[in-house]
Amino acid sequence: MAPRNKEQEAEVLTWIEAVLGEKLPKGEYEDILRDGVVLCNVINKIAPGSVKKIQTKGTNFQLMENVQRFQAAIKAYGVPQEEIFQTADLFERRNIPQVTLCLYALGRITQKHQEYTGPRLGPKMADKNERTFTEEQLRAHEGELNLQMGYNKGASQSGHGGFGNTRHM
Repeated sequence: MAPRNKEQEAEVLTWIEAVLGEKLPKGEYEDILRDGVVLCNVINKIAPGSVKKIQTKGTNFQLMENVQRFQAAIKAYGVPQEEIFQTADLFERRNIPQVTLCLYALGRITQKHQEYTGPRLGPKMADKNERTFTEEQLRAHEGELNLQMGYNKGASQSGHGGFGNTRHM
């Protein structure tokens, strides 16, 4: 498990406040996010209507459903499955750094959606840099010999000694 990074956690909370346009309640990072209400509100601000039902009160099971709805919504939004945390990672405080990684991934994916114009989180995503080559350019290297083709510039194993012998220096 990766160690927790308090600076990244603070950056995530600041981003969430900017997305929601309101201050978050005071408390520990994982306690603010634990019931999933804040997370569901964030994805609904980013992609309206992503989470239809948000439980604000109820049993632990009902609150865990908020987290699961958030996870389903961000997966549909484009966050890769391998970057989405498990419900227990947050709810049982098993792997809080994975929660932070997931929220960074969400902040990064928002850059791919033109309809979202809110605040950004994390580094700017690279733009596609597609290149096209002519057939002549693609075939230009075929006459060259590279090291993987066996050309060794005159090197040989003469003076190596033999198998099993140690090298004397």
